[in-house]
Amino acid sequence: MSVSTLRPLGDLVYARSGDKGGNANIGLWVPAGRSDAAVDWLLQTLTAEWVRELLPETADLEIDLVPLPNLRGVNIVIHGILGAGVAEGVRFDPQAKALGEWIRSRHVAIPDRLMA
Repeated sequence: MSVSTLRPLGDLVYARSGDKGGNANIGLWVPAGRSDAAVDWLLQTLTAEWVRELLPETADLEIDLVPLPNLRGVNIVIHGILGAGVAEGVRFDPQAKALGEWIRSRHVAIPDRLMA
């Protein structure tokens, strides 16, 4: 039986985020030193639905996931979250620079075995 503990996703993954027009890109990856099992967990757990749970502001937006197993991570594209883009955005973070840290701050059930 696997035991999980609620903790920030950032305890397990790193992130980098930015924008391209009205779309946001978030790269999440498991750093070197963590097990391949942690990479497998991330790639199996991360779905568009899970992103919508973690980032409720994406509920009605198209989300693409691009698994990058050789890079130990995944790229998330959130279409339209920035409206028409930086020049016309009214979001606190019009360039999506903080979205990676926002998703890392979200508490999720991470199997304890992955944190060793």
